[in-house]
Amino acid sequence: MKALSLLFTILIFSVSFPLTAQKPKDETVVLKVLTFNILHGATMNKDFNLDKLAQVIIESDADLVALQEVDFKTNRAKKYDLVTELAWRCQMQGVFGKAMDYDGGEYGEGLLSKYSFYKTMKHALPHLEDSEPRAALEAIIILPSRDTISFIATHLDHLRNDTNRVLQVNEINRIFSNAIYPSILAGDLNDVPNSESINLLEEFWTPSYQSSGILASYPSNSPIEKIDYIMYQAAHHWKVINCETICDTIASDHCAYLVSLELQK
Repeated sequence: MKALSLLFTILIFSVSFPLTAQKPKDETVVLKVLTFNILHGATMNKDFNLDKLAQVIIESDADLVALQEVDFKTNRAKKYDLVTELAWRCQMQGVFGKAMDYDGGEYGEGLLSKYSFYKTMKHALPHLEDSEPRAALEAIIILPSRDTISFIATHLDHLRNDTNRVLQVNEINRIFSNAIYPSILAGDLNDVPNSESINLLEEFWTPSYQSSGILASYPSNSPIEKIDYIMYQAAHHWKVINCETICDTIASDHCAYLVSLELQK
């Protein structure tokens, strides 16, 4: 009985006093971040080829992936859960964030990561009543280096009139302006550099192209516009190592945009 009583006391002590977080390791951390509008899996050949999409992601060797135009069990996507399918093919963790109901299922954002998610949250973004709902999907991730970061994927409104985009970027800035962790924002923002919506974002976020030049990302067969972005805050937490576009003309109508970021200790 004394042994059982002692064991019970040890268990209670362990539950009541959890281990404190470990200090980050003093090592260089470089993350390869990809944003990719996947055209709800349709491909430009309209053949619904998830292996083709997975190939782009795998060959990029991205650590973190933001996905846009993601279907969850819609009729047009053959009732597939696209994030789970791509996560399995790429051997990554995946999470889906619903923006709206669509075609017998759901439609929204996706995140893939080589590292497990500590916490995920979906933030609904404002929009006019007669337009599509949009969302920002956030994951808190503890890296193998023990550093904690926030990774956010979003897809802003596509209409020519920028009213919704301005509403949405203002909400993103409001939510993340006081971020606790070094943060990365990635997605199809449906607007060009120096537009009102991008300028508003850049009041809080540093664009990766600031040090590398602007790379057009749309359309994939002959890109002439930059509408796919990777940004970060606070600026002193990150250093851009490399930026490139991956323009697979079959996988999607968007080029994937890949940025290597070094986390500054």
